[in-house]
Amino acid sequence: MKALFLNCTLKKSPVTSNTEALISKAVSLFKELGVESKVIRIVDHQVAFGVTSDEGNGDEWPTILAEIKQSDILILGSPIWLGDKSSVCKMVIERIDASTSEQDENTGQYPLYNKIGGVLVTGNEDGAKKVCAEVLFSLNHSGCTIPPNAMAYWVGEAGPGPSYLDAEGDKHLFTNKNLRFLISNTVYFAKLIKEQPITTNLHKLTQEAEQESKG
Repeated sequence: MKALFLNCTLKKSPVTSNTEALISKAVSLFKELGVESKVIRIVDHQVAFGVTSDEGNGDEWPTILAEIKQSDILILGSPIWLGDKSSVCKMVIERIDASTSEQDENTGQYPLYNKIGGVLVTGNEDGAKKVCAEVLFSLNHSGCTIPPNAMAYWVGEAGPGPSYLDAEGDKHLFTNKNLRFLISNTVYFAKLIKEQPITTNLHKLTQEAEQESKG
């Protein structure tokens, strides 16, 4: 089983990312359950803005999308900026949404069907629940199955101040508890989906809806 983390920090490597620190803890917990993880820091790649799965001209999103298609669990990690998800996270969601045009030839399912979604958030201001809600909705809209408690976050005091690493967020009970909920539930649902994939035929349902609209 494979988990893929897309780190939507604004900081390029090797600059320290607080979001990556929380991701690293999740990676360790997945490992305890026998799940292999891969982390991609989006800003380290040439990912274009766009509405297709391949914008050409050196766009590296197709390679990342291939990793998404090979994963069982997809988790987006985002810092909070001005009370919202990062611009990088927004771009990633837009590119994921473009994949819905790549429907399975037989079932019409999107590439993210039968994948489990989750979200991790860090920041020193309010907005974590807003970011989690928006990311989870977007992943679900694009085909992901979202388990209960598929989010974990750490938020420091409002305004300038220590972030996750400096504030020893790794010792925060609420964050650690919810991180374990996320890990356990995403693995549980990934196993269920592997044993019994979603078989909904979107082509058939679309045709039925079209016929009903004409009637």
